[in-house]
Amino acid sequence: MPNKQKSVRPVYLESFQNGKLDAAIKKLEEMLKACVICPRKCKVNRLKGERGFCKTGCKPKVYSYMAHRGEEPAISGVKGSGTIFFSNCNMGCVYCQNYEFSQMGRGREVEFQDLAGYMLELQSRECHNINLVTPTHVLPQILKSLKIAITLGLNIPLVYNTSGYELPEIIQLLDGIIDIYLPDMRYADEPCAVKFSLAEGYPEYNRQALKEMFRQVGNAQLDENGIMERGIIIRHLVLPNNISGTEKIMQFIAQELSTDTYISLMSQYLPYHRAQEFKEISRRLKLKEYTQAKEIMDKYNLHNGWVQESLASERFAGVNIKSVLKDG
Repeated sequence: MPNKQKSVRPVYLESFQNGKLDAAIKKLEEMLKACVICPRKCKVNRLKGERGFCKTGCKPKVYSYMAHRGEEPAISGVKGSGTIFFSNCNMGCVYCQNYEFSQMGRGREVEFQDLAGYMLELQSRECHNINLVTPTHVLPQILKSLKIAITLGLNIPLVYNTSGYELPEIIQLLDGIIDIYLPDMRYADEPCAVKFSLAEGYPEYNRQALKEMFRQVGNAQLDENGIMERGIIIRHLVLPNNISGTEKIMQFIAQELSTDTYISLMSQYLPYHRAQEFKEISRRLKLKEYTQAKEIMDKYNLHNGWVQESLASERFAGVNIKSVLKDG
């Protein structure tokens, strides 16, 4: 079960004071000269406007920002998660529901001061956190904006909401900066990762990155109102025909991380974008497939987290998995 406690200060405030944030910014920005901040290692000079797989140059590109009430209950709470959706991505999922901005690049480039302003505006709306969606390819830019926002009064937790296609050595640089990790564990097997997301090496990069995330923040810590302030929630999107490899993923979480890990078991898969071109994923998820995924979680004693009300739902039911599994 999560550790409920009184409110704690976001960890990035100390890193701002002791110079750790500046050191991370300097190192990451240097990497943009021959970009190696994600597993693709395109080695283009993004500081000079060159663009690799993510199609992003030296400025962050933002699609939208909002007080999001559709995330996991411990993230959205009652006032919403201060969510910033970044354009482009370091993955190429053929079924992506956000393909218009994740792959087609809709959105606009913004200055670091602007991005800092979005963070502060979301805080002023009393959001529980700043939720960075698809941050991997713009991590240096985010941290530069974060520094500006801190000087202007930002003081709510920072959520790193990622597909999980990460380099563990880059995640190491975020130790003491990120309060909450919200990563996907999308695939257990590389052929599926390559075929459906163009993500070579995904399973191994993903496992090692999540081990580092867990080392930094551990299991969920909630405040007295049940809002998450520190820790990790792992999202697992159940795909048709067991494309996601649920058994291997749950075994890894139980044996390599913790059976107390919070898991968001996601059922809302729909064949968006180019999914109809692939027979294995050209249909909706079946209830039987989702039920089997829940049974696998129970098998590995993974009982913390959330399930969804229906296979078409885009909002979380807010039901503890332990009670759902117990009641059948």
